[in-house]
Amino acid sequence: MTKKPLLQPYISENLQLKNRVIVAPMTRSRANNEGNVPTDDLQGLYYEQRASAGLIITEGAQVSKEAVGYIHTPGIYSKAQVEGWKKVTKRVHDKGGKIFIQLWHVGRISHPDFHNGKLPLAPSAINPNRKSFTPEGFKDTVTPRAMAQEDIDRTIQDFVNAGKNALEAGFDGVEVHSSNGYLFHQFFTKCSNERTDNYGGSIENRARFFFDTLDAMKQTMPEQKIGVRFNPSLHSAMAGITIDKETIPIFEYIIKKLNDYDLAYVHLSEPFSDVSEVPHAVTEIAKHFRPLYKGTLMINTGFTFDKGNKVLEANEADLVAFGKPYISNPDLVERFQHGIKLADWDTETFYTVGKKGFTDYPKASIDR
Repeated sequence: MTKKPLLQPYISENLQLKNRVIVAPMTRSRANNEGNVPTDDLQGLYYEQRASAGLIITEGAQVSKEAVGYIHTPGIYSKAQVEGWKKVTKRVHDKGGKIFIQLWHVGRISHPDFHNGKLPLAPSAINPNRKSFTPEGFKDTVTPRAMAQEDIDRTIQDFVNAGKNALEAGFDGVEVHSSNGYLFHQFFTKCSNERTDNYGGSIENRARFFFDTLDAMKQTMPEQKIGVRFNPSLHSAMAGITIDKETIPIFEYIIKKLNDYDLAYVHLSEPFSDVSEVPHAVTEIAKHFRPLYKGTLMINTGFTFDKGNKVLEANEADLVAFGKPYISNPDLVERFQHGIKLADWDTETFYTVGKKGFTDYPKASIDR
């Protein structure tokens, strides 16, 4: 098993990983304290348990109070949060692991309950028409407020500050969450962006906010420590995102333009649902985008050990991220190495509080 591509080291100019098995970023909603601070006994233990991965990418951490859209998610904008994350990164590093933090702004996928009654921010005033999980339960989303230039400038600075905070907290790097229907993705897509200024209309304009943010971040932190994530074929009422004839072209433009940057990696998701009958969608994301990007490419969504090895053997990606399998298998790498059956996850505890369904999944017994 150890000769399989997933279990081989990955060495590039910007990443040195002991294997190609990556912990995908997953919202777990365990920062249920005042200030949404990660703690040593929960997030610290959780990520330490998974330190045998080549790289851990944390759950999304909001870059500001304005960025929040879900209950009990940790942030990376306050001093207390930075101090909390320091304990997490130390535990991972003490076990020989590497860890990036995902930087997050949900945009319109939020609710006034999170913002003292103020409207969430978005590229345009278009309601995603979905449910928001607020402290008082699920509520209908509202029509957000279209961001003015000062909102865009402030949000860019929030990402810059979050990047600096991440390095202070000891992270090996950051992942900019530009995926899954959240703020940057909302700017990319015509269904959520009807702007007529420099951030709307053409493909170049709709990608401008993302690149302005990336350019600002690399002025204060090494761009080699920045990864980015996209979901090009997302077609989801839950996310409020639909595919049109310019959806794949804008992601092709973005991916090609990223060749001008010296990033840690580009992280892509295969379709979350069957898009074979959706006009203009791409069904095989890794295969489609691999020829367009010369750097490190990470792929995720629905991978098994065999499927992950096949995508690496076909040279369609360099790294494979695993989500749900890592919830219930903190020792996923060891299980892959020894051919041990994977434990099942409990969907009922994905987003609850406390250690149940979080840090209490046991590691397998390995006979040597």
